[in-house]
Amino acid sequence: MSHIYIFSPSSAVRDKPAVRRGIARLRALGHEVELDEAALTARMRFAGDDETRLGAIHRAAASGADIAMITRGGYGLTRLLPAIRYKEVARAVERGLKFVGLSDFTAFQNAMLARAGAVTWSGPALGEDFGTEAEPDEIMQACFEDLASGQGEGTGWRLSRAERQEGLLELRGQLWGGNLAILAALAGTPYLPEAKGGILFIEDVHEHPYRVERMLTQLLYAGVLARQKAIVFGQFTNYRLMPHDKGFKLQTVVEWLRRQVKAPVLTGLPFGHVPTKVLLPVGAPVQLTVEGADAFLLWGHRH
Repeated sequence: MSHIYIFSPSSAVRDKPAVRRGIARLRALGHEVELDEAALTARMRFAGDDETRLGAIHRAAASGADIAMITRGGYGLTRLLPAIRYKEVARAVERGLKFVGLSDFTAFQNAMLARAGAVTWSGPALGEDFGTEAEPDEIMQACFEDLASGQGEGTGWRLSRAERQEGLLELRGQLWGGNLAILAALAGTPYLPEAKGGILFIEDVHEHPYRVERMLTQLLYAGVLARQKAIVFGQFTNYRLMPHDKGFKLQTVVEWLRRQVKAPVLTGLPFGHVPTKVLLPVGAPVQLTVEGADAFLLWGHRH
């Protein structure tokens, strides 16, 4: 059983029943769940003013919990980055606290890596993943339980036929990344990790492929992509192609990127704004292995 602390560092919770369902499901799994005092606060589009949300981060760090999970993403964390007490939060991570989230939480995760070298976890949000009206995705839940029990050591997925590798590809590097829009917004700031020789994973939602390409172009021209050993696409969802695209699609962007960088560009990682998502340690050393159509990210046991 894990002690799970639930907090809201970004947008206000709009679906409170989803939060209640998520808490009930985690408790049914045997976990102790603690809800931050301001988790359901709302001010404009945010979960409270900046001081309230900043306080929630620091309360999570001081909670003594095993896992700190966000209620939802949205927007708001980039406003807080200069005021986070990074050493204090990093000490909580060293004591075993695992921060878990995605989407806007990418800002916090990469800032923690850049400013304190701390490992956090890209993974589910309470409402979106555990609070669904239908049963939570089994793979997501199993990956979360692996994290809670300290059992998770990696993940794997199948590449498309066109991406099959001849022979064995093995790369080692620091895993980092998350939501592409947030990463692009952090370029040129102290909150984007240097990540030389890194393995970068990206995902996004509601972003047309031309906007995905534009954000990748920003990271390319900033020199970020040239420093990577591999770039791994997660799931890019909930966008609509238009007649005037005339064949321009996400695969067009992937093929364009492969012409811009020397590192391998892989697709299909089961992570993003989708029900089936794995958990990924942002900032951890990993091994990326590809053999045929089978891809694996392995990080071994992490306390």
